[in-house]
Amino acid sequence: MAKVLVIGGGPAGMMAALAAADKHTVILIEKNEKLGKKLFITGKGRCNITNGKDISEFFDYIPGNPHFLYSSLYTFTNEDTMKFFENAGVKLKIERGERVFPESDKSSDIIGAFQKELHRKKVDVRLSSRVKKIINNDNNIEAVQLEDNTVIKGDYFILCTGGMSYPQTGSSGEGHKYAKDLGHSITKIAPSLVPIEVKEPWIKELQGLSLKNVQLTILDNKNKSLFKEFGEMLFTHFGISGPIVLSGSRVVTEGKSLKAVINLKPALSQEELDKRIQKDFAKYINKDFKNSLDDLLPKKLIDIVIRFSEIDPDKKVNLITREERKKLVHLLQNFTLEIKGLRPIAEAIVTAGGVSVKEIDPSTMQSKITHNLYFAGEVIDVDAYTGGYNIQIALSTGYLAGIKVGEKQ
Repeated sequence: MAKVLVIGGGPAGMMAALAAADKHTVILIEKNEKLGKKLFITGKGRCNITNGKDISEFFDYIPGNPHFLYSSLYTFTNEDTMKFFENAGVKLKIERGERVFPESDKSSDIIGAFQKELHRKKVDVRLSSRVKKIINNDNNIEAVQLEDNTVIKGDYFILCTGGMSYPQTGSSGEGHKYAKDLGHSITKIAPSLVPIEVKEPWIKELQGLSLKNVQLTILDNKNKSLFKEFGEMLFTHFGISGPIVLSGSRVVTEGKSLKAVINLKPALSQEELDKRIQKDFAKYINKDFKNSLDDLLPKKLIDIVIRFSEIDPDKKVNLITREERKKLVHLLQNFTLEIKGLRPIAEAIVTAGGVSVKEIDPSTMQSKITHNLYFAGEVIDVDAYTGGYNIQIALSTGYLAGIKVGEKQ
């Protein structure tokens, strides 16, 4: 029986440890005082563990090296994830967008299920144990040295240290350093699933406003659409956030001139929206324009829309011309913001970039450089949109690394 050291106690590390424990003696090394620290805060503490879509559809939601994940996602699917947690006593529910959550809305239930399974499979969990150095000899890892200088020897090693997002949870990028020291290439690290900053100073006026059922399109300087999604978003003091914005952030790169275009009424065609406005104007026929939009828009948005419509706020609605109405329709369906950039990586949900997938065998997660090293989770150059896909990637790559570790190649 081989001795496997798993470095990192997030979802990828915990799943890798569980999968490896069926054949090997496993030590799970976690630098934090508890397991799953980042998992605890995901989904606003509710933990969106996977997505209920058919596994074949997942690849459409993975902009970061989807083909590399084919073996892992089909080896341990979203259905396997749901069965795993249900068998561990966690009841699940599926919400809008096929997002899967624990019925209790508590991420602690998910972490508790992992802990119960780790205990059952006799995994030796070492908390508050930060790896200082990986001891490597002629492309073969022999041991890890902890900060207190304890040396733990092993036969095989699985690196699951996460990326660089939410560093307060332990994702500080040290896994990239270990991998680099072992001869691996690290692709450019960038924030993904992160709020977007905009140039408009008046955006502060909309801070805290949440919108549902809107459509976000991100356009380049030639008005080519780079991203389009329907759903929820939020205005902040610096720009925009919320599920569709976080997903859209994946196409925002430094130095590019980009625009965020919000369709506030995507369910209506231009003609239908015009008719809807006419109906509201008929209802408020004797009112000023500034008092006629309460049925159409949230209060916080009305002043801004009036400002950009260039219609006199004190004009009676029965005097508003067809051309002015047409301009209003266009504004409501093309509410445009200039993108300044992304918030810092410390505020990102996931990291884009990481250990190059060219140097990892996708069918085993084994390093092509160091034969007794495997990788799983966000430390690898893979990332997906919001909706449970990133945690599924962590679980699938962790499981694959765990069942393949120590196999004769």
